[in-house]
Amino acid sequence: MTQPIHTDGFLLRPLVPDDAPAMAAAVRESMASLGPWMPWAHAGYDDADALAWIAFCDAARAGGSAHEFGIFRADGRHYVGAAGLNQFNLLHGFCNLGYWVRTSAQGQGAALAAIRALSRFAFERLGQSRVEIVVADGNLPSLGVARTAGAVHECLARNRLNLHGRPIAAHVLSLVPPDTTADV
Repeated sequence: MTQPIHTDGFLLRPLVPDDAPAMAAAVRESMASLGPWMPWAHAGYDDADALAWIAFCDAARAGGSAHEFGIFRADGRHYVGAAGLNQFNLLHGFCNLGYWVRTSAQGQGAALAAIRALSRFAFERLGQSRVEIVVADGNLPSLGVARTAGAVHECLARNRLNLHGRPIAAHVLSLVPPDTTADV
């Protein structure tokens, strides 16, 4: 099992079934900020949806195809959001880093802490040479936190993501090992 990561006032750890009610409540609370960018989120998101996601994460972690974490306050009890590493390119040694934070915890450093911690995890524990953050055009809060974390904006890629059944442009940002090891 992946060990929890303590960072900047937050705890990142794999989700367990007991986290399902808190995750489901966070998704429902956050539909205004989450729904436009995360097609899986819906107003009726419930414990069964969260349990299915947790089971998927367990299988993906076991197979090495993703490392997904819940973000909690440092006490480990208060669910703040989620972040993860996925879409590993084994040939070229890079992966994707994604994150979301519940509405009531936005602007408090959780996403920034998750980006910094998970990029270090990708470089130091998983041997990646590059971490990409892909942000849908228009998602200014996510784009801002990626830039604050030191991610370098490389381009606005046309038709890079498919959201709600249609292709949209997305910003591609990257982190490489020196970006996260010097200042954190």
